[in-house]
Amino acid sequence: MKSKDYFTKLGKDLNRQKSIYLLLFIPIVVYFIFKYIPIWNAQIAFRNFKSVRYGILGSTWVGLDNFKEFVNSYYFWTLIRNTLMYSFGKIIFSLPLSIMLAIAIYECRVKWLRKTVQTLSYLPHFLSWVIMYGIILSLFSPSDGIVNDIIKMTGGKAVDFLTNAKAFPWLVIFSDAWKEMGWSAIIFIAALMGIDVSLFEAAMVEGANSWQRVKYITLPAIRPVIVTVLLLKLGTIFEAGFGQIFMLYSPAVYSVGDIIDTWVYRQGLLDGRFGLATAAGLFKGFIGMLLLFASNYFSKKVSESSLF
Repeated sequence: MKSKDYFTKLGKDLNRQKSIYLLLFIPIVVYFIFKYIPIWNAQIAFRNFKSVRYGILGSTWVGLDNFKEFVNSYYFWTLIRNTLMYSFGKIIFSLPLSIMLAIAIYECRVKWLRKTVQTLSYLPHFLSWVIMYGIILSLFSPSDGIVNDIIKMTGGKAVDFLTNAKAFPWLVIFSDAWKEMGWSAIIFIAALMGIDVSLFEAAMVEGANSWQRVKYITLPAIRPVIVTVLLLKLGTIFEAGFGQIFMLYSPAVYSVGDIIDTWVYRQGLLDGRFGLATAAGLFKGFIGMLLLFASNYFSKKVSESSLF
Protein backbone atom coordinates (compact mmCIF):
# COMPACT_ATOMS: atom_id res chain seq x y z
CA MET A 1 0.00 0.00 0.00
CA LYS A 2 2.83 2.32 0.85
CA SER A 3 4.47 1.57 -2.49
CA LYS A 4 1.25 2.44 -4.33
CA ASP A 5 0.95 5.73 -2.44
CA TYR A 6 4.55 6.55 -3.26
CA PHE A 7 4.06 6.08 -7.02
CA THR A 8 0.80 8.02 -6.90
CA LYS A 9 2.55 10.92 -5.22
CA LEU A 10 5.43 10.65 -7.70
CA GLY A 11 3.00 10.77 -10.63
CA LYS A 12 1.33 13.88 -9.24
CA ASP A 13 4.70 15.57 -8.73
CA LEU A 14 5.79 14.73 -12.27
CA ASN A 15 2.53 16.04 -13.69
CA ARG A 16 2.74 19.25 -11.67
CA GLN A 17 6.34 19.95 -12.70
CA LYS A 18 6.10 18.49 -16.22
CA SER A 19 7.34 21.66 -17.95
CA ILE A 20 10.55 21.61 -15.89
CA TYR A 21 11.10 17.89 -16.51
CA LEU A 22 10.54 18.41 -20.25
CA LEU A 23 13.25 21.08 -20.26
CA LEU A 24 15.52 18.71 -18.34
CA PHE A 25 14.76 15.84 -20.70
CA ILE A 26 16.41 17.48 -23.72
CA PRO A 27 19.93 17.93 -22.25
CA ILE A 28 19.73 14.45 -20.70
CA VAL A 29 19.03 12.91 -24.12
CA VAL A 30 21.80 14.96 -25.76
CA TYR A 31 24.24 14.01 -22.99
CA PHE A 32 23.28 10.33 -23.27
CA ILE A 33 23.73 10.27 -27.06
CA PHE A 34 27.03 12.14 -27.19
CA LYS A 35 28.61 11.03 -23.88
CA TYR A 36 27.35 7.60 -22.84
CA ILE A 37 26.72 5.81 -26.14
CA PRO A 38 30.28 6.57 -27.40
CA ILE A 39 31.64 4.71 -24.35
CA TRP A 40 30.92 1.54 -26.37
CA ASN A 41 33.62 2.62 -28.80
CA ALA A 42 36.17 2.90 -26.00
CA GLN A 43 36.96 -0.77 -26.56
CA ILE A 44 38.97 0.40 -29.58
CA ALA A 45 41.75 1.05 -27.04
CA PHE A 46 41.99 -2.71 -26.47
CA ARG A 47 41.92 -3.73 -30.14
CA ASN A 48 44.10 -3.47 -33.21
CA PHE A 49 41.35 -1.40 -34.81
CA LYS A 50 40.89 -1.57 -38.57
CA SER A 51 37.86 0.57 -39.33
CA VAL A 52 37.23 -0.28 -42.99
CA ARG A 53 38.14 -3.96 -43.06
CA TYR A 54 36.93 -5.34 -39.72
CA GLY A 55 35.08 -2.68 -37.74
CA ILE A 56 35.19 -2.62 -33.93
CA LEU A 57 34.06 -6.14 -33.09
CA GLY A 58 35.98 -7.70 -35.97
CA SER A 59 39.30 -6.13 -35.01
CA THR A 60 41.83 -8.23 -33.11
CA TRP A 61 41.76 -7.98 -29.32
CA VAL A 62 45.23 -6.93 -28.10
CA GLY A 63 44.51 -6.22 -24.43
CA LEU A 64 46.74 -3.58 -22.89
CA ASP A 65 49.25 -3.45 -25.76
CA ASN A 66 48.13 0.02 -26.88
CA PHE A 67 48.45 1.37 -23.34
CA LYS A 68 51.92 -0.15 -22.99
CA GLU A 69 53.01 1.40 -26.28
CA PHE A 70 51.78 4.81 -25.19
CA VAL A 71 53.39 4.68 -21.74
CA ASN A 72 56.68 3.35 -23.13
CA SER A 73 56.81 5.76 -26.06
CA TYR A 74 59.61 8.30 -26.38
CA TYR A 75 57.14 11.20 -26.13
CA PHE A 76 55.20 10.02 -23.04
CA TRP A 77 56.89 12.07 -20.31
CA THR A 78 57.21 15.10 -22.57
CA LEU A 79 53.47 14.98 -23.26
CA ILE A 80 52.67 14.59 -19.54
CA ARG A 81 54.98 17.44 -18.60
CA ASN A 82 53.61 19.82 -21.22
CA THR A 83 49.98 18.96 -20.49
CA LEU A 84 50.39 19.50 -16.74
CA MET A 85 52.44 22.65 -17.30
CA TYR A 86 49.68 24.30 -19.31
CA SER A 87 46.85 23.00 -17.14
CA PHE A 88 48.36 24.14 -13.85
CA GLY A 89 49.67 27.34 -15.42
CA LYS A 90 46.19 28.29 -16.58
CA ILE A 91 44.72 27.54 -13.15
CA ILE A 92 47.42 29.49 -11.30
CA PHE A 93 47.02 32.58 -13.47
CA SER A 94 43.42 32.49 -14.68
CA LEU A 95 41.62 31.66 -11.42
CA PRO A 96 43.07 34.52 -9.31
CA LEU A 97 42.62 36.95 -12.20
CA SER A 98 38.97 35.90 -12.57
CA ILE A 99 38.36 36.39 -8.84
CA MET A 100 40.05 39.82 -8.85
CA LEU A 101 38.10 40.89 -11.92
CA ALA A 102 34.82 39.75 -10.33
CA ILE A 103 35.54 41.66 -7.12
CA ALA A 104 36.57 44.77 -9.05
CA ILE A 105 33.36 44.72 -11.10
CA TYR A 106 31.27 44.06 -7.97
CA GLU A 107 32.91 46.90 -6.04
CA CYS A 108 32.62 49.39 -8.91
CA ARG A 109 29.92 51.96 -8.16
CA VAL A 110 29.86 53.58 -11.61
CA LYS A 111 27.09 51.65 -13.38
CA TRP A 112 28.09 52.35 -17.01
CA LEU A 113 31.75 51.56 -16.31
CA ARG A 114 30.84 48.28 -14.55
CA LYS A 115 28.69 47.12 -17.47
CA THR A 116 31.27 48.18 -20.07
CA VAL A 117 34.16 46.39 -18.35
CA GLN A 118 32.10 43.25 -17.79
CA THR A 119 30.98 43.13 -21.42
CA LEU A 120 34.45 43.75 -22.84
CA SER A 121 36.06 41.24 -20.49
CA TYR A 122 33.87 38.27 -21.40
CA LEU A 123 33.54 39.14 -25.11
CA PRO A 124 36.76 37.25 -26.08
CA HIS A 125 35.22 34.02 -24.75
CA PHE A 126 32.88 33.97 -27.76
CA LEU A 127 35.71 34.28 -30.28
CA SER A 128 37.10 31.07 -31.71
CA TRP A 129 40.81 30.32 -31.45
CA VAL A 130 41.03 30.82 -35.22
CA ILE A 131 40.11 34.48 -34.73
CA MET A 132 42.22 34.72 -31.60
CA TYR A 133 45.19 33.40 -33.55
CA GLY A 134 44.85 36.30 -35.99
CA ILE A 135 44.73 38.78 -33.10
CA ILE A 136 47.72 37.17 -31.37
CA LEU A 137 49.68 37.17 -34.63
CA SER A 138 49.00 40.86 -35.15
CA LEU A 139 50.20 41.56 -31.61
CA PHE A 140 53.25 39.27 -31.44
CA SER A 141 54.46 38.94 -35.03
CA PRO A 142 58.27 39.39 -35.17
CA SER A 143 58.05 41.61 -38.25
CA ASP A 144 55.14 44.00 -37.66
CA GLY A 145 53.58 42.96 -34.36
CA ILE A 146 52.74 45.74 -31.90
CA VAL A 147 54.58 44.07 -29.00
CA ASN A 148 57.77 43.60 -31.02
CA ASP A 149 57.53 47.17 -32.33
CA ILE A 150 57.59 48.37 -28.72
CA ILE A 151 60.52 46.04 -27.93
CA LYS A 152 62.50 47.38 -30.91
CA MET A 153 61.65 50.99 -30.02
CA THR A 154 63.18 50.45 -26.57
CA GLY A 155 66.37 49.05 -28.08
CA GLY A 156 65.54 45.36 -27.75
CA LYS A 157 65.60 42.58 -30.32
CA ALA A 158 62.39 41.22 -31.85
CA VAL A 159 61.18 37.89 -30.44
CA ASP A 160 59.24 35.34 -32.46
CA PHE A 161 56.91 34.31 -29.64
CA LEU A 162 55.18 31.60 -31.68
CA THR A 163 58.36 29.70 -32.53
CA ASN A 164 60.45 30.49 -29.44
CA ALA A 165 60.45 27.53 -27.05
CA LYS A 166 60.96 29.79 -24.01
CA ALA A 167 58.29 32.36 -24.89
CA PHE A 168 55.64 30.02 -26.32
CA PRO A 169 54.35 28.56 -22.98
CA TRP A 170 53.85 32.06 -21.54
CA LEU A 171 52.02 33.13 -24.68
CA VAL A 172 49.67 30.15 -24.36
CA ILE A 173 48.95 30.69 -20.66
CA PHE A 174 48.38 34.44 -20.83
CA SER A 175 46.33 34.32 -24.04
CA ASP A 176 44.05 31.77 -22.39
CA ALA A 177 43.71 34.01 -19.31
CA TRP A 178 42.86 36.96 -21.54
CA LYS A 179 40.23 34.97 -23.43
CA GLU A 180 38.54 33.17 -20.53
CA MET A 181 38.92 35.19 -17.31
CA GLY A 182 35.95 37.46 -18.06
CA TRP A 183 33.66 34.50 -18.65
CA SER A 184 34.92 32.70 -15.54
CA ALA A 185 34.35 35.86 -13.50
CA ILE A 186 30.59 35.58 -14.09
CA ILE A 187 30.40 32.65 -11.65
CA PHE A 188 32.14 34.65 -8.93
CA ILE A 189 30.04 37.75 -9.61
CA ALA A 190 26.93 35.63 -9.10
CA ALA A 191 28.36 34.38 -5.79
CA LEU A 192 29.16 37.94 -4.72
CA MET A 193 25.58 38.98 -5.38
CA GLY A 194 24.47 36.51 -2.72
CA ILE A 195 26.46 38.15 0.09
CA ASP A 196 24.36 39.94 2.70
CA VAL A 197 24.89 43.69 2.19
CA SER A 198 24.43 44.33 5.91
CA LEU A 199 27.80 42.65 6.52
CA PHE A 200 29.55 45.33 4.46
CA GLU A 201 27.56 48.10 6.14
CA ALA A 202 28.51 46.81 9.59
CA ALA A 203 32.16 46.58 8.55
CA MET A 204 32.12 50.16 7.26
CA VAL A 205 30.61 51.36 10.52
CA GLU A 206 33.47 49.63 12.35
CA GLY A 207 35.95 51.48 10.15
CA ALA A 208 37.04 48.63 7.85
CA ASN A 209 38.63 49.80 4.60
CA SER A 210 38.02 48.26 1.17
CA TRP A 211 40.86 45.73 1.44
CA GLN A 212 39.72 44.59 4.90
CA ARG A 213 36.15 44.10 3.65
CA VAL A 214 37.43 41.98 0.78
CA LYS A 215 39.74 39.98 3.04
CA TYR A 216 37.33 39.27 5.90
CA ILE A 217 33.92 39.27 4.17
CA THR A 218 34.10 38.85 0.40
CA LEU A 219 36.69 36.08 0.06
CA PRO A 220 35.38 33.91 2.94
CA ALA A 221 31.83 34.26 1.59
CA ILE A 222 32.71 33.00 -1.89
CA ARG A 223 35.23 30.37 -0.70
CA PRO A 224 32.83 27.43 -1.37
CA VAL A 225 32.40 28.63 -4.97
CA ILE A 226 36.15 29.02 -5.39
CA VAL A 227 36.71 25.49 -4.07
CA THR A 228 34.03 24.07 -6.40
CA VAL A 229 35.51 25.79 -9.46
CA LEU A 230 39.00 24.63 -8.48
CA LEU A 231 37.84 21.04 -8.05
CA LEU A 232 36.14 21.07 -11.46
CA LYS A 233 39.32 22.39 -13.04
CA LEU A 234 41.44 19.76 -11.29
CA GLY A 235 39.10 17.09 -12.62
CA THR A 236 39.95 18.20 -16.16
CA ILE A 237 43.63 18.81 -15.45
CA PHE A 238 44.67 16.89 -18.56
CA GLU A 239 42.46 19.07 -20.76
CA ALA A 240 45.16 21.60 -21.57
CA GLY A 241 43.19 23.18 -24.43
CA PHE A 242 43.47 21.34 -27.73
CA GLY A 243 41.93 24.11 -29.86
CA GLN A 244 44.30 26.76 -28.56
CA ILE A 245 47.47 24.65 -28.78
CA PHE A 246 46.53 23.29 -32.20
CA MET A 247 46.13 26.81 -33.60
CA LEU A 248 49.25 28.28 -32.02
CA TYR A 249 51.90 25.54 -32.08
CA SER A 250 54.22 24.38 -34.85
CA PRO A 251 56.98 21.76 -35.20
CA ALA A 252 59.45 24.37 -33.95
CA VAL A 253 57.86 24.27 -30.47
CA TYR A 254 56.78 20.62 -30.28
CA SER A 255 59.18 20.13 -27.37
CA VAL A 256 57.15 22.54 -25.19
CA GLY A 257 53.89 22.76 -27.13
CA ASP A 258 52.89 19.17 -27.82
CA ILE A 259 50.25 17.91 -25.37
CA ILE A 260 48.35 14.62 -25.10
CA ASP A 261 45.42 15.87 -27.18
CA THR A 262 47.54 17.12 -30.08
CA TRP A 263 49.55 13.87 -30.05
CA VAL A 264 46.29 11.87 -30.07
CA TYR A 265 45.11 13.94 -33.06
CA ARG A 266 48.24 13.14 -35.04
CA GLN A 267 48.26 9.45 -34.10
CA GLY A 268 44.54 8.92 -34.66
CA LEU A 269 43.40 11.12 -37.52
CA LEU A 270 46.66 11.64 -39.40
CA ASP A 271 48.39 8.27 -38.92
CA GLY A 272 45.23 6.15 -38.55
CA ARG A 273 46.37 4.50 -35.29
CA PHE A 274 42.98 4.73 -33.63
CA GLY A 275 43.68 2.06 -31.01
CA LEU A 276 46.75 3.88 -29.69
CA ALA A 277 44.98 7.26 -29.77
CA THR A 278 41.96 5.88 -27.88
CA ALA A 279 44.22 4.28 -25.28
CA ALA A 280 45.90 7.64 -24.67
CA GLY A 281 42.49 9.28 -24.33
CA LEU A 282 41.30 6.66 -21.82
CA PHE A 283 44.51 7.04 -19.84
CA LYS A 284 43.96 10.78 -19.66
CA GLY A 285 40.35 10.37 -18.54
CA PHE A 286 41.23 7.80 -15.87
CA ILE A 287 43.96 9.99 -14.35
CA GLY A 288 41.60 12.97 -14.39
CA MET A 289 38.96 10.95 -12.52
CA LEU A 290 41.49 9.92 -9.86
CA LEU A 291 42.61 13.53 -9.43
CA LEU A 292 39.01 14.68 -9.04
CA PHE A 293 38.28 12.15 -6.29
CA ALA A 294 41.59 12.86 -4.54
CA SER A 295 41.17 16.65 -4.63
CA ASN A 296 37.55 16.36 -3.51
CA TYR A 297 38.59 14.19 -0.53
CA PHE A 298 41.39 16.57 0.39
CA SER A 299 39.11 19.61 0.11
CA LYS A 300 36.49 17.97 2.32
CA LYS A 301 39.09 17.28 5.00
CA VAL A 302 40.72 20.73 4.91
CA SER A 303 37.98 23.24 4.07
CA GLU A 304 34.76 21.23 4.56
CA SER A 305 33.73 22.23 1.01
CA SER A 306 33.41 19.60 -1.70
CA LEU A 307 31.46 18.51 -4.77
CA PHE A 308 30.19 15.26 -3.23
